[in-house]
Amino acid sequence: MTVAFRPAPSVVRRDSGLYGYERALARRGLGPVAGVDEAGRGACAGPLVVAAVVLGRSVGGLGDSKSMTAARREELYERVTATATAVGVVVIPPAEIDARGLHRSNIEGMRRAVARLPCDPGYVLTDGFPVPGLPVPSLGVWKGDQVAACVAAASIVAKVTRDRMMVALDERHPRYGFAVHKGYGTAGHRRALETYGPCPDHRFSFATVARAGPGGVMGENEVGAGAI
Repeated sequence: MTVAFRPAPSVVRRDSGLYGYERALARRGLGPVAGVDEAGRGACAGPLVVAAVVLGRSVGGLGDSKSMTAARREELYERVTATATAVGVVVIPPAEIDARGLHRSNIEGMRRAVARLPCDPGYVLTDGFPVPGLPVPSLGVWKGDQVAACVAAASIVAKVTRDRMMVALDERHPRYGFAVHKGYGTAGHRRALETYGPCPDHRFSFATVARAGPGGVMGENEVGAGAI
């Protein structure tokens, strides 16, 4: 079983910048470094999307994707996907989330995204928490999309991919407003659920959906309504 390697605290300083983790790991011969993040964990409709990214060169402007405008995310998505050494994306549909549970789906999605990379990383940085079972040493980084460039890039790829899917889903189910709220539990989304009931692309294991119609069961998947 792979044992996580944590760089010495003095290696990555607070002022080392967004590429500090990658540089520190590369100095130790642990490159290339893959960053992994997800989008859609807090939504009650639509898929969970997980991305893994190995950056090929520095990309200016990376950071927390949730704090950016949609136009800025689209711009960075194009730059990341055009220059990255490797990108792996996994889409986990609502039915799988309902069957397996949100956290388990998230962990498995991160493993699958790394496995989908067309190159072998030497180290993996995951956003927020450690992920057991990865094929190489790894580290969970708190607020990773704000402190590690490869995780920020993965965050952008995951969010833009998912947002595009939710816009397409809005064309199939226009009454819910998926193109606006992207499946999160906004007041408008909850009103639509109360009026029309859930559609097949809702997560029936989430309490917000379970309360709105038959087939749902309240479970551990429920996350704060405004989470992103």
